[in-house]
Amino acid sequence: MYDIVIIGAGIAGMTAAIYARRAGKSVLVLETGVCGGQIVSALEVWNYPGFAKISGAKLTGEISHQMNNLGAELKYEEVLAVAKSDGGGFEVKTDEGEYACGAIIIATGTEPRKLSEKQAKDAGERPISHCATCDGALYKGKPVVVVGSGNTAKHEIKYLEGIAAKVYHIHHDEPIPKDAVAVFVAIGRVPATTVFKDLVDLDVDGYVVAGENCRTSCPGVFVAGDCRTKDVRQLVTAVADGAVAAGAALRYLG
Repeated sequence: MYDIVIIGAGIAGMTAAIYARRAGKSVLVLETGVCGGQIVSALEVWNYPGFAKISGAKLTGEISHQMNNLGAELKYEEVLAVAKSDGGGFEVKTDEGEYACGAIIIATGTEPRKLSEKQAKDAGERPISHCATCDGALYKGKPVVVVGSGNTAKHEIKYLEGIAAKVYHIHHDEPIPKDAVAVFVAIGRVPATTVFKDLVDLDVDGYVVAGENCRTSCPGVFVAGDCRTKDVRQLVTAVADGAVAAGAALRYLG
C-alpha cells in the first residue's frame, strides 16, 4: 500500500511527488504518456522563473531527475478506475494491476480535442498530429492543413509555414483539402478527467472542482495542475498546485 498515488507525471504531478517524498511518504506516480506532460515538446520556454530560456524537455528532465532521486516510483500504466476502499483509503485500478493508497492526487492535465466525426472521415488514413513542433519536420516540402481558429492554430501555422510547401487553414467542420498530406489539429484541449466523474465533482467542461487549496469534493482526493478549475494555467501555477496538493494530502494522512 502506498501513502499517496499521483495520477499524472506532468509538472504538477512531479512537483507533488517531490514534496511528498521529502516528507517521507511512499509515492506511486502513474502516467500513460510522456513524463513531463505537454510542455516536453516546447522548443523554448521563456516564462519559467530562474531561466531566461530553456527547452521543455530540459526543464521537465531536471524535475523528473529530482523526483526519481528522491525515490518516487513511476509506472507507465493507464488508470481505468478509482474508488474508495471498504477499509478506508482508495483502490486504483490500471491496465496492469491494482494499487491501494491512503490519498490520491489527480494531475492528469488536459488532452487535445478531437476532430469532428465529419473531419475525421475526411482525413481518412492521413496522419493526424496535435503538435507542429513535434511532427512538422516529417512533412517538409509537402502541403499540410491546420484545423482551428485560436492562438494555438496561429502558432502552428506560423511554425509550419517555414517547413511545409503549403499550409491550409480551416475551421472546425470545414472540408479538409484533398492534397494535404497531414492534418494538424489545434482546436483546443479538454481535461483528462472522465475516469474520476463518479469520485469527485466536475464542472460542465469536465474540470475537477477545487479551489486554491486543491481539495476536491471527496476527502482524501486532491487535484493539481491544468485539470483543476482555475483562471490561469501556466507552468508556475502547475508547480504551485503540486506543492499545495501534496501539503494537503500530507495533512489528510496525518
